[in-house]
Amino acid sequence: MTMFLAAGGALIACYLIGAVPFGLIIGKVFFRGVDIRALGSGNIGATNVGRVFGRRWGVIAFALDVLKGLVPVAIVGMTIGRVSGSVGFCYPSTLTVLAGASAICGHIFPIYLGFKGGKGVATSCGVLAYLSPWGTLIALGTWLAVVTIWRYVSLGSIVAAIVFLVYILVSEQRAGWPAKAMVIFACHIAGLVIIRHRSNIQRLLAGTENKIGMRDKR
Repeated sequence: MTMFLAAGGALIACYLIGAVPFGLIIGKVFFRGVDIRALGSGNIGATNVGRVFGRRWGVIAFALDVLKGLVPVAIVGMTIGRVSGSVGFCYPSTLTVLAGASAICGHIFPIYLGFKGGKGVATSCGVLAYLSPWGTLIALGTWLAVVTIWRYVSLGSIVAAIVFLVYILVSEQRAGWPAKAMVIFACHIAGLVIIRHRSNIQRLLAGTENKIGMRDKR
């Protein structure tokens, strides 16, 4: 019972931390109450922050969104997430995977903003950096290569999510539920990234998607 309460509290805490809208806070605090949701693409994520407020603020927003995924999940993973017992889902890595999912859901569906948040890429990056460092490095390298060559952040995010999924499918061949949980998690991450970028995909196909350095066409 104690483990269930601790696990439940950890998942709620990860969600609430993941839901902190740093992109919105930057506009409100440092730009005299500007609401990032009313500018650019209307998204609270780092890409729109950089487009509206400048690259430096975009980098800051990205870093903060990464940290709100990395830090709480790492804390869970190094404390109660390491406890191995007979209680249902409380295996060493499975609870940590669920904590990561909670943080990402917090960013995408933040309770503070009526459950209308960002696309979850940066927060997912922070979560995955703890759950699978090598997979994250490969995905980041893929993202950087795609963005450098084609200058589409959305395309880089989609391709990186798919590459991470392929990496997990290839590498997570161990028996047991924790490995399966990671595979399921990676499938959901790839699916969420694609779904959240569906409007970007339409613009990519139409040739109207914004490239890095271009003014917003919308």
